[in-house]
Amino acid sequence: MDFMGRFTVEEINLMCLYDTSSCKALTNDLITALYDVYEPDMKALFAKTLEKLDTITDDDFADIGFYAAEDEDSAFFIYDGNADIL
Repeated sequence: MDFMGRFTVEEINLMCLYDTSSCKALTNDLITALYDVYEPDMKALFAKTLEKLDTITDDDFADIGFYAAEDEDSAFFIYDGNADIL
């Protein structure tokens, strides 16, 4: 599956803050954290990220490496051991 462009830099950075050992662990962490999020833009970011995570399988998720980035030019998204710039 092609993951390039699936997640924004902001979504990747958000996911990096939580347990990325499995899709289920990450989803649970994001849902739990969402109870303490009050800012509308952040709520939307959490919701969009959760929506996207719901569309991938555990096997596909296991192939993803997450690395926080400041912007799209410095974001690396790892899939199948090959680093590609977002």
